[in-house]
Amino acid sequence: MKFDKVLSKINGFGKFQIALMLVQGISRITLPCHFLMNNFIAVVPTHHCDLSSLEDGGPLGNLTQEQRLAVGVPVRGDGKLETCGMYSEPQYQLLLSPSNVTDHIPTVPCPSGWVYDNSTFQTTLVTEWDLVCSRKGLDKATATIFFIGVMFGAPTFGFLSDRFGRRRMLLVSYLATMFFAMVSSFSRTYLMFVIMRFLTGVAIAGISIISVVLNVEWCGVENRTFAGVIGSIDWTIGSMILCGVAYFINEWRVLIVAVTSPLILSVITWWWIPESARWLLANGRAEEAHYYIMKCAKINNRVNCVADVTPKSLLESAGIENEMKKYTILDLVKTPNMRKLVICSGVLWFGVAFTYYGISLNVTGFGLNPHLTQLVFSCTELPGKVIVYFSLNVVGRRPCQMAAIILTGVCIFINIFVPNDLWIIRTVVAVCGKGLAEAAFTIMFLFTAEFFPTVVRQNGIGYTSFVARLGVSIAPLIILLDDVWRLLPQVIYGAVAVVAGLVASKLPETQNTRMPEFIEDVEEPRSTKVIQFKDVSPTVI
Repeated sequence: MKFDKVLSKINGFGKFQIALMLVQGISRITLPCHFLMNNFIAVVPTHHCDLSSLEDGGPLGNLTQEQRLAVGVPVRGDGKLETCGMYSEPQYQLLLSPSNVTDHIPTVPCPSGWVYDNSTFQTTLVTEWDLVCSRKGLDKATATIFFIGVMFGAPTFGFLSDRFGRRRMLLVSYLATMFFAMVSSFSRTYLMFVIMRFLTGVAIAGISIISVVLNVEWCGVENRTFAGVIGSIDWTIGSMILCGVAYFINEWRVLIVAVTSPLILSVITWWWIPESARWLLANGRAEEAHYYIMKCAKINNRVNCVADVTPKSLLESAGIENEMKKYTILDLVKTPNMRKLVICSGVLWFGVAFTYYGISLNVTGFGLNPHLTQLVFSCTELPGKVIVYFSLNVVGRRPCQMAAIILTGVCIFINIFVPNDLWIIRTVVAVCGKGLAEAAFTIMFLFTAEFFPTVVRQNGIGYTSFVARLGVSIAPLIILLDDVWRLLPQVIYGAVAVVAGLVASKLPETQNTRMPEFIEDVEEPRSTKVIQFKDVSPTVI
């Protein structure tokens, strides 16, 4: 538990930590690109039936495009063309009297496929494999299958990084993500594509959870808020980059390659990334921990401050009693306080992720250009993160977590009562909800990394990420429930957000507290430990 004192001597947030965050930021900007990519590669363009089957050498070919559509495609009640059907025969009388009743005219499904508007997107998954009408569920399923991959990848990499180390598993994640993403861009069938996207999700989960934990474990008590919140700006930057890249690259295969390419640089710079000294110490590997601590001290110009630190003293100060024990995910539920953390954090992560992606994956639902909507969503995250940073330092983790996710639900409920023609108000409320959901996500990662002990921290983050991706996998499918009741998706998203916020009240406050190293540090009554660091007031943990 005294490792934080050693870290404070070598500067808990100096050049070493800044370099670590910047190097890992290269790979982290690819996370939103893949997580939100379906907003661009799975867009459903405006489409109608291909009318070539009606021609057969008849006069249809002599008509203008507007006239061809008038005699071949029914018009729906909202004035838009029918997307899943066409007249069985050309209805030339509609050219003379468009107001004629057309309900009795027989229609047929599109026998020759569809014609798509490619003015915005040259190709998408929808145009590639005709994922419309009776196959529209397959379009939404591509996002769900990707997040199911992330769901299984999170606990897998959580277990492996707790067993074999953060650094080694990070490289595995880099290489696997690149391989499967690149292969997915060359898919020739829908089945091949979803399998590769599933495996990409498994691999990229490692980058998501390991990078956050590695950053936080190298920061001192008084610097964790900055590392956890401001460091998450790379997600915002990645979201903005995705908007720009998707605007100029409107072919889905090329887009996948483009947003994955930064990982090449990540592999090159991986050699510099240090192993977590906390993890090394918790596993009794004091010699290696001492090497990285001295490396950190040298870069931060604090070598003289730790001249008396030796591998033996590190083991003694850390209080290693069971260094040979191998921890697994089952250790998360063997003791009462850990079980409480697991249950409450699982509900919180499910609710935040479910709501966040319910909003993020529906950028076309506001009647605006998807690139513009995504850019607006991304821009709102920057001021939100700054507000979160100062709020966490003043108010604390738990109150901020509760407020952010509950207010997200409130914004969703407000939009239920705002008419569709007031699109400006709906968009403003939605943007506020998206910003609050992003704030909840940012707080959640930092919060969780602080209350799980080092020996099972990656297992804990892996478990919570698993539950979160379960929520994310369901979120795109909930949108399909608007066929049952138009407002049902919003009601579900809002209700889940409020419930998650209420459950967050049962989690422990971690502001200005040392991170627990062993499970015993969580089970021991927190009121018996009082710590004080420079510029940090005494805090009971």
